[in-house]
Amino acid sequence: MMTVSLRMLLIAWGTVTCLQSVSSLPEVIKLAGLFDTNSASQEASFLRAVDAVNDDRTILTKSLVSADVGRYPADDSFKASKKLCEIIQPGVSAVFGPTTEAACHHVQALSDTLHVPFMQSKYAYIFKRADFSISVHPHPSLLSKAFADFVRKSNWRSLIVLYETEDGLVKLQELLKLPKTFHGLKITLRQLTPDTLDYRPLLKEIKKSEETRIVLDCDYDKIALILAQADELSLLTDYHNYLVTSLDVDKINLDAYVHHNVNITGFRLIDPDSSAVHQYLKKFPNAGEGKENYLFTENALVHDAVRVYAKALNDLDSLQEMEIQPLSCDAGAAWEDGEKVLGYIKEVEYVGLSGEIKFDSEGFRTKFPLDLMEKVRNRLKKTAVWTEAGGVNYTLTATEMIGQAVMKLQNKTLRITTTGNDPYVMKKIFDPPVSPEALQRMSFEEKYEGFCVDLIKELSKEVKFKYKFYLVEGGGYGSFKNGRWTGMIADLRAQKADLAVIDMSITSIRQTAVDFTMPYMSTGVGILYKKKIPPPPNPFSFLQPLSIEVWIYTTTAYLGVSIVLFLLARISPYEWEDDGEGSATNQWTISNALWFGIGSFLCQGCDILPKTISTRTVAIMWWFFTLIMMSSYTANLAAFLTASKMSSPVNSAEDLSKQTKIKFGTYCCGSTNSFFRGSTIPTYQKLNAFMESAKPSVYTSGNSAGIDRVRKEDGLYAFFMEAAAIEYHIERKCDLKQLGGLLDSKGYGIALPKDSPYTQAISQGVIRLIEKGVVTRLKKKWWEEQRGGGSCKSLGGGGGDQMSVAALAGLYMMLIGGMVIATMIAICEFTWRKRKLAVDENTSVWLEMWEELKFAINPFAGDTKANPMACDSQSASRASSKAMLSKSTAESLHKYGQIGDELSLTKV
Repeated sequence: MMTVSLRMLLIAWGTVTCLQSVSSLPEVIKLAGLFDTNSASQEASFLRAVDAVNDDRTILTKSLVSADVGRYPADDSFKASKKLCEIIQPGVSAVFGPTTEAACHHVQALSDTLHVPFMQSKYAYIFKRADFSISVHPHPSLLSKAFADFVRKSNWRSLIVLYETEDGLVKLQELLKLPKTFHGLKITLRQLTPDTLDYRPLLKEIKKSEETRIVLDCDYDKIALILAQADELSLLTDYHNYLVTSLDVDKINLDAYVHHNVNITGFRLIDPDSSAVHQYLKKFPNAGEGKENYLFTENALVHDAVRVYAKALNDLDSLQEMEIQPLSCDAGAAWEDGEKVLGYIKEVEYVGLSGEIKFDSEGFRTKFPLDLMEKVRNRLKKTAVWTEAGGVNYTLTATEMIGQAVMKLQNKTLRITTTGNDPYVMKKIFDPPVSPEALQRMSFEEKYEGFCVDLIKELSKEVKFKYKFYLVEGGGYGSFKNGRWTGMIADLRAQKADLAVIDMSITSIRQTAVDFTMPYMSTGVGILYKKKIPPPPNPFSFLQPLSIEVWIYTTTAYLGVSIVLFLLARISPYEWEDDGEGSATNQWTISNALWFGIGSFLCQGCDILPKTISTRTVAIMWWFFTLIMMSSYTANLAAFLTASKMSSPVNSAEDLSKQTKIKFGTYCCGSTNSFFRGSTIPTYQKLNAFMESAKPSVYTSGNSAGIDRVRKEDGLYAFFMEAAAIEYHIERKCDLKQLGGLLDSKGYGIALPKDSPYTQAISQGVIRLIEKGVVTRLKKKWWEEQRGGGSCKSLGGGGGDQMSVAALAGLYMMLIGGMVIATMIAICEFTWRKRKLAVDENTSVWLEMWEELKFAINPFAGDTKANPMACDSQSASRASSKAMLSKSTAESLHKYGQIGDELSLTKV
């Protein structure tokens, strides 16, 4: 049993071996090639492909491929079909070529009739494939999708499609449909002028439109010519972007534009670094240029079409048989094996010169990658890969892309436009003055200085670029008037300048026209107003919180309470105290009552206090009265001082909107005016309505004119302007001030042309300067130090919350007057006492005063002396004793009478 089984296996193996040794394909497989007289390069590629198949020992090892080429005059489809009929008569297995539209239709019809596969290598914008047509060319809808994906990825908001023929628009259908899904995209169509090679008039119109993004769809041979003419018209600047639809963009000679930083972009189908290309070029060294290049897309696709067909026959050879039969255009008999071959072609997966080749169920090529090529100096470099599923995926990181922009900057001198405006750009002050001839020979930086000049100097060191300043004609920042931009923005849009540096606010309308860096300074709209001239200082301003009547009533109340307290204390028996000598004393003299009242009023207390209920009731009422009075005085004093600082009749935008006496306005053509016009806040809308209707106009021709008007009209005009400018001017003009806070928030940025390749690099440089504190240092320098900065602070302008000596002069006068009065009273007391002693002791009062003065000012006299009151008592005792003694003596001498008394009596 085992022997029989083994024998049968050996027989089966021998049978299979014999079958395999016999080829199922003809020994000679004939391929028909149909090319017009202008397609010599495609014909040569077709023949090279046939040779490559015959030399390849991995496929069709038992068969030989032969090529039968038919040539016909260009654009003569009748001769093309006639020539094809001659070629296919002996029998062919496939037809390759032609590239013209009319000839393709004839070949396609004949192919469908005879069931001969038609291998196309040109694009055809059809969604239903002919039965026996197979195209290795990527479908135009997918190419158009690649272009649309690039525009979306690059965030283009406007572009011009510059096309040569209507077929070009068909090829760009997906791109032209993009505005429906990519909102904000504006596409303008312009056709290249037919029957001429001078496209300069059309290019001039494009330049006037200020559009910098151009999609160029034309024959490969015209690309170089159009770029050369665009260069003549300055349309190949750093800010222009060209998307070339040709798949051979990498073969354009860009040597003439090595120093141009124009961005030329396109997609490439043939990767010269692939292994298939290396093997091909090793066998067939490339010797052609342009369309003669072996790797030109049309040539490479013809080669791939032959290789794909050979791969399909090889797959068929291993499983089925194929016979070639004679064909006739007249009889119309179909090739019996045509459908079989077609089925194998659809299943082919092959990696050729154009990359991976496979077909979908409809027979269209699918899942092919494209390389995105961008200009770097004089050659195109691969920067991204496009796939149908993933779109555009960049191979360069964001940092590497910014690095490329920085490298471009290092080899470029940027043109910077600006205008004079303190403190951003100012003429230098020369001492001694410089002659006009010398000024003309000076550079911009030798004649001008300011914050922006220093900012660009620091930025050039940070980002490493060269620059050259110039003043914009007319001095305007840029506004949109009559459908056109003016000032510095107009220069940027016309690529006359690369940067615009001044205190230019970043607004939405300006961002539609130009690009801005990150803000180098934050600010907002403020209100400039003239300070009110303060009245002459009142020495007794501390009395103003209370009226004169209140002060009179308070003084009267003080005297009345003191007198009532004195009288009640005299009447009440409980305020009297026994002194131990049979008499009573009372502490409430009129002077003590007055002392108690003033001490309580000034919240200082007193050394005597009432004892009875009646006097205590008076004290309680007086204390309550003084508590309320002093609290009210303190509160009114604080309010009075605050009100004196807030002397302006208006202090905010709301206050301005509620009155009509004080006019207000803005610079007629700046961002501040645009802010009010576009505001939706009711208060600001009301202010804008007033400014627009005011007669005469409240708008000014510039910030300087607005400042002059504020100072001239003396409190009857307020000016809206950026807070940064207000801060600068109030540092130097001490009669000006800012009212309230900011009405909005905005920033100053450096402007660049729209979609400038340097925006990110310059913006990052600004951020680094901010982080390092350079911008803050420059602002302090030009706002507070240079050109009179800080002068108002040095004059006392910064002490607005402090009270001056003049305002409190009356208080000092009262203090000095009180001390003078106290001194005079002390002198009077001293004089009165010493005069009395001097009379009693027959001593000079002036001598006593001199002795007391010497004792008072002598620091070594000590703090003890003889009690003058005791001296007074002793003197009085001595005088009394002396008088009594004199009287006693006299009486003792005359107790018996005096001689002469009688005589005197007699005389009387």
